[in-house]
Amino acid sequence: MSYLYLAHLSVFAVSALLCFGSIPRARAITHDGTREGFVAILLTCGLWAVGYLGYFLLPTPGVKVASYTFGLIAALACVGAWLYFSAAYTGRSPRQVPYRRLIVGGFLGIVLVKVTNPIHQLYFTTEWVTEPFPHLGLHQGVLHWVILAISYVVIGISFFMLLERFYHAGTSARPLVALVGITALPIAFNIYGALESSLLPIWYEPFGVAIFAVGTLFVYFERFEAIQFAGGTATPTIFLDQDWTIREVNQAAKNIFPELAGATGRSLDTILPEAAEAATDGNTDPIPISHDGSPRYHQVSTSSISTAEAVTGHVITLTDVSEREQYRRRLERQNERLEQFANIVSHDLRNPLSVAEGYLEFARETGEKEHFDRVATAHDRMLELIEDLLELARSGMDIGETDTIELADLVHDCWELIASEEATVTVEEDPLMSVVADQDRLRELFENLFRNAIEHGGSDVAIQVGTLPDESGFYVEDTGPGIPQADREDVFEPGYSTSEDGTGFGLAIVKEIVDAHGWEIRVTDGTDGGARFEITGVEIAA
Repeated sequence: MSYLYLAHLSVFAVSALLCFGSIPRARAITHDGTREGFVAILLTCGLWAVGYLGYFLLPTPGVKVASYTFGLIAALACVGAWLYFSAAYTGRSPRQVPYRRLIVGGFLGIVLVKVTNPIHQLYFTTEWVTEPFPHLGLHQGVLHWVILAISYVVIGISFFMLLERFYHAGTSARPLVALVGITALPIAFNIYGALESSLLPIWYEPFGVAIFAVGTLFVYFERFEAIQFAGGTATPTIFLDQDWTIREVNQAAKNIFPELAGATGRSLDTILPEAAEAATDGNTDPIPISHDGSPRYHQVSTSSISTAEAVTGHVITLTDVSEREQYRRRLERQNERLEQFANIVSHDLRNPLSVAEGYLEFARETGEKEHFDRVATAHDRMLELIEDLLELARSGMDIGETDTIELADLVHDCWELIASEEATVTVEEDPLMSVVADQDRLRELFENLFRNAIEHGGSDVAIQVGTLPDESGFYVEDTGPGIPQADREDVFEPGYSTSEDGTGFGLAIVKEIVDAHGWEIRVTDGTDGGARFEITGVEIAA
């Protein structure tokens, strides 16, 4: 018995066994469409190999031709299964393919051509030959090459869809790319068999499909599933095993979180602890995750991957909802501000209004002028409160156009509007420091800090403005009495003041301007024991 004959038998026998033997493993694929497509590939490819085995082993020419024709029909069905599988794996809908009736009609028409070949013999003809071993030789006809070309076009489309997905998955998909390449390798044997007599002119793809099945389902199964879940979306996606260990990360996640590159095999809580905590707790509220030096808000969604037996993994998506979350927080701040305004109007304005009403009544009864003076004083107080209230409202609005502002020039311009002959202001550290800010709002910030210093530190207070050592912002400090540690959180609340003449809005306005720019402010002790306000997170102009 010829070794070439045994080699041909072995190739198709092994192919059939591997394809049929891999079907139970393919049923563990999580995605329904991918599972259906892969099982269909294995089933039709296995039948294809069985048909070719019958062509070699059955005794008479009639049954050999029938078995070979059965293998050809199974091969055509396998081409369709590849297209179905590739579409499902890459996120396309194989059940919504256009011209479905035309495709089904074409398939049935080709099947009819193959079944009726004994009549028209346009697909293949046969004769007994002795080379490379005694067998029923095949001479392929015109229809064979036409249908072969159509099949390769369909397979090419399928491979393109798979390779496109693997390309976006990055280097982790290289083993799967190699397996797809092995699937196509038997084409070389097909060509050789058509040109030389040492191989039969039949299709050898079942062996390539069998290797693809074994490699994908038994060696790189987790990676195969991970790439499908993580690679087909522009949303950052992380694929984890049942122990929350990172198995795959899509390119979108690597672009936004560079620390995820090369994180395969590590626990998620060591890379992105905020996301890990939200995922394990089932927290669907947006969480801040810092990247590129600034916090962005992400909504963490978790779904489990499971088989009939147990949970085999998890898929986490990190949807950037920063704009929506920032808008929500702005609304919350506005609502809080409206509530504060209502309290101020109902409380702070009511006091001077009651005073004015009382002295007006006295004036009507007595006609004494001093009562009218007290009414006027109360009105002035109300006017001052209203003006500060309006400024506070404006300070909480979004900032306008930003410019590069030289800090020293702006400080001196603001100081000229402060009515104080004895108080002084100096600019220390880098006098040429420039910041990026809304100039009008920054002017309001300095004017309110200067007024606050004079109000609490006296008319001869000394004020100093300078840059922070790490150039992350600037400070304003004075030589006044300072602010006690217990009061430093409260001083930014609207209406809070330790001065009988103060409205309590100045530092609240400062805080609103700082927040509107995305900066931060804190109170500490000045060099000479006064109050020191440090504003950080400021963009320093180059």
